[in-house]
Amino acid sequence: MTRLSTHFSLKELTRSQTAERKGIKNTPNDGEIENLKTLCENILEPVREHYGIPFTPSSGFRSFDLNKAVGSSSKSQHITGQAVDFEIPGVPNMELALWIKEHLDYDQLLLEFYKESIPDSGWVHCSYVEQGNRKESKRFDGRTWSSLP
Repeated sequence: MTRLSTHFSLKELTRSQTAERKGIKNTPNDGEIENLKTLCENILEPVREHYGIPFTPSSGFRSFDLNKAVGSSSKSQHITGQAVDFEIPGVPNMELALWIKEHLDYDQLLLEFYKESIPDSGWVHCSYVEQGNRKESKRFDGRTWSSLP
C-alpha cells in the first residue's frame, strides 16, 4: 500500500464508489500524488494529531471524468489532488471547520450542507496549495453561501 503520510494512503485518497460503479479510471499522475502528499502533511495529519481520532476522507483525488460524474465544478481542486472532503467521528463539523480555520494554513475551507440543529451534518472540504493559500472560508447550508464565524 502506497502511503502518502503517516496515517493516510493513496488508496484512501483515491477510492470512489461512483468510479467503481461507473467504471471510471481514478488514477492520479505523479504531480497529483505529490499534491495529495502535501495535502495530507499540511491538513489531514495536523487534524489527526489534534483530535487523535482515526478517520478516512470521503473524497480526495477525482479524475476529470469522475469529477464530472459526481456533478462537481470543472475547476474543483479535487482534480489536481489539492482538496479533500472529510468528517471525524464524534466531532461536530462546525467545530472541525473552526479548528482548521484558526490553526492551519489552507487555500479554501468549506463547511458544506451543515445544519445547526444536526452537529454531524454535512462535511468539511479543505484544500491546500504549495504557495499562495487564499485562506478563504465559507459555509453552505444547501441553499446559500455565508462566511464561517
